Amino acid sequence: MDVGRSVLARRSLMTRFQRTRSRFGRWGTGSTFALLVVADLLLFWAMARIGTSIPFSGYVLVAVLAGLFLAPRVLAAGDALVLLTAALTLVSRGGGPPYYGAYTVLVIVMVIMFWVAASRARLGVQGNLGETMLVDLRDRLRTQGELPPMPPGWGAELSVLSAYGDSFSGDFLVTNKSDDILELALVDVSGKGIAAGTRSLLLSGAFGGLLGSLPYDQFLTAANSYLLRQQWDEGFASAAHAWINLETGEYSLASAGHPPAVRFSAGSGRWKVLEGDEGPVLGVTDAVGFPRVRGTLRRGDALLLYTDGVIEVRNRDLRDGIDRMLGTAEQMIGRGFEGMAAKMCAAARAGETDDRAAVLVWRR
Repeated sequence: MDVGRSVLARRSLMTRFQRTRSRFGRWGTGSTFALLVVADLLLFWAMARIGTSIPFSGYVLVAVLAGLFLAPRVLAAGDALVLLTAALTLVSRGGGPPYYGAYTVLVIVMVIMFWVAASRARLGVQGNLGETMLVDLRDRLRTQGELPPMPPGWGAELSVLSAYGDSFSGDFLVTNKSDDILELALVDVSGKGIAAGTRSLLLSGAFGGLLGSLPYDQFLTAANSYLLRQQWDEGFASAAHAWINLETGEYSLASAGHPPAVRFSAGSGRWKVLEGDEGPVLGVTDAVGFPRVRGTLRRGDALLLYTDGVIEVRNRDLRDGIDRMLGTAEQMIGRGFEGMAAKMCAAARAGETDDRAAVLVWRR
């Protein structure tokens, strides 16, 4: 229930923020431009009347503010006005090397701010709204991947670490819980970090809509068809899909080019790799099947899904990485399952050079 309240509170806060941002947007570029013109003329008047006590670098502040809030075409007019008044100020102060140098810096700052404004204009927004949109999308991706509240007798944990600490990751989780059925899809998009972040944003929404909307054994087939329709140059992804009955403990697993899932058996006290036939990665070929592995989680058992960033080691076989991961899990099992997924990701040999994700579900 606490997780559900947290998600609702975050969405309510985001809705209020978007309404405030919309009202600010309606305030208009024209009003912003008018204020900057007034600020520029006041600065010119102050420099002409007061003299050297007002630094010439004040024009740089006006240029930066214009670059932050104006669209490129309007910004060009604003920059021209600032350059003109700055040139008049330079003449009124008699010029000299210090002023020429400051004027050159002002021109450089304007070029940089115009480039920033032009980059933002590609998103169809002005000012800092582009960054706000990306933050909103990132938060939606994280919210969609949050694990649902688990019923008594069950526990679950997710850890996602992006390459080099980037805000976006090519690894993501989508979940769906309906009555006593929990579905998980752990996806690893080709690429890493920000380069894969845009595809992760799109696929998380699409896969989240598929999950729970059709029979569980058709999810990977539908996801594969969706990726093929995108016709991306670098559009493949690996995925592991798990269906778990939280009443009986029965589970069903399928893999699309993903590392094999691992199960902990409380009876033997050992971790076991659930090897079996698997389908190809998503987005490469059509009309393929995704065989499933079935079993039952009993009290004390656990199921672990992870991406290749957790086990991959350059110039080493993936089996070595899996053995190393299971060795870490063996050392931690005496302290319980809480925190295990996060420590596995943190201990990965790949370190910050690759995205890492792990999701662990256990029965108490």
